[in-house]
Amino acid sequence: MESHVYKVVELVGTSPDSVEDAVAAALKRAGETLRHLRWFEVAQIRGNINKGVVADYQVVLKVGFTLDRDDEGMK
Repeated sequence: MESHVYKVVELVGTSPDSVEDAVAAALKRAGETLRHLRWFEVAQIRGNINKGVVADYQVVLKVGFTLDRDDEGMK
C-alpha cells in the first residue's frame, strides 16, 4: 500500500445562512486553488450577532490535501 503525505492549511468559511454553507464556501474556494483535497476537520464554530440574532456563521477548518510528487521533495 502506498503511503500518503498531507499538507494541512487552515481556512475560515463564512455564510449568513448556516454552518454547513460556511463549510461548503470554504471548501469550494479552496478547491479553486488547491489540488487533491482529501479531508477537513471543523476546529471552531463561531458567528457574528447583530441586533440579537445571528448575522453570520464562521467556521474554522483544517483542510488536508495530498502533495504532488514534485512538491514532496521541497522543504
